[in-house]
Amino acid sequence: MEAFTYRSGALHVEDVPLSRIAQEVGTPAFVYSTGAMEAAYRAYADAFAGMDVLVCYAMKANSNLAVIRTFAALGAGVDVVSGGELAQARAAGLTGDRIIFAGVGKTREEMAQGLEAGILEFNVESEPELRALNEVASAMGRRAPVAVRINPDVDAATHEKISTGRKKDKFGIPWERAREIYSLAGELPGIDAEGIAVHIGSQLTSLAPYRAAFTRMGELARVLLADGVTLRRLDLGGGLGIDYAGEDVPSAADYARVARETLGDLGLPMVTEPGRSLVGNAGVLLARVVFVKDEGRRFVICDAAMNDLIRPTLYDAWHDVVPLLEPAPGAVMGEADFVGPVCETGDYLALERQAPPFAPDDVIAFRSAGAYARVMASNYNSRPHAPEVLVRGDHFAVVRPRQRLEAMWADEVMPPWLAGGDTA
Repeated sequence: MEAFTYRSGALHVEDVPLSRIAQEVGTPAFVYSTGAMEAAYRAYADAFAGMDVLVCYAMKANSNLAVIRTFAALGAGVDVVSGGELAQARAAGLTGDRIIFAGVGKTREEMAQGLEAGILEFNVESEPELRALNEVASAMGRRAPVAVRINPDVDAATHEKISTGRKKDKFGIPWERAREIYSLAGELPGIDAEGIAVHIGSQLTSLAPYRAAFTRMGELARVLLADGVTLRRLDLGGGLGIDYAGEDVPSAADYARVARETLGDLGLPMVTEPGRSLVGNAGVLLARVVFVKDEGRRFVICDAAMNDLIRPTLYDAWHDVVPLLEPAPGAVMGEADFVGPVCETGDYLALERQAPPFAPDDVIAFRSAGAYARVMASNYNSRPHAPEVLVRGDHFAVVRPRQRLEAMWADEVMPPWLAGGDTA
């Protein structure tokens, strides 16, 4: 579903003009399309039709409660990577049997939290974690359901900072040690090793790395089954990319076909954990032009900044910039940098873009901002968090209001020697 389209020259999200949201909610603001999220989820569900596959939304991409509940209402589970995300998932209405708990550094407290919630599976990423989970589960008189996350040593051919399946990456247990780890798991009274997990990275735009990883996973599954290990599921991870700047990206159907061809003959239930591909292109960041500075290089200075959208600064990521009013045919385009007011040279949202002329008070949209935007935001320069708006058809709702200034320091406490107010 293409959620953001021009109608009569005005950019809409579904049936709502974005200018209306900018006027009523203010800027900067994140805006999400329910229809786009639902369409992305159904693409996965349809792709795996006829197979026993649970689609778990990787909520680290966007952890707004309304977003999580949108997917839960469709039948999705969730993939969490912290105790905080687990609590959020429960607050959004998810039952434990639809929650996968991943991550390399689960604390004992988080392990206990997952056991109390009755989660479907812990994805265990190291031998020390396996032993610690056994101790926690045994002390609670429980058995922890475990999928061992295998590092298949596959290069996902994505950005260096979001590759997770190579031998040098911190994630997973080397596949060469898999049989040893499953043998150990079988001896631990608090562990029920019932699955294999793999995840090789984020923003993948090629199927070849998936085929290599799933092939290795299938080979391991056949060996473990021959060893007498009872496998109840295969966790495929997530990571399909989206089109940020005209990339040719695989579809959910392409991804499912690779899973069928490499693992389908095993007849085992599967889990997949998409995140970015469910929400990335369902969101935009609205920003208002504050000034236009042209001193040989044109800077469009916006009220949004790197604290709102860190991805360009952190990853050199690309986000298309579009005006809320469609440029007239033949409009003169010129190069511009879109920057924010934060006191950093690295505070930019888009560099060297061809754009029509902009003036103060014009509102623009940074596209593909539904994933890894608001969740990575900060209060740097004491800037309040931007609100989040969810749209469905011709209705919209503020699902997280703009942060009040006082909320930024509401939980700070003065030490006794500074208490007393005025120090002048």
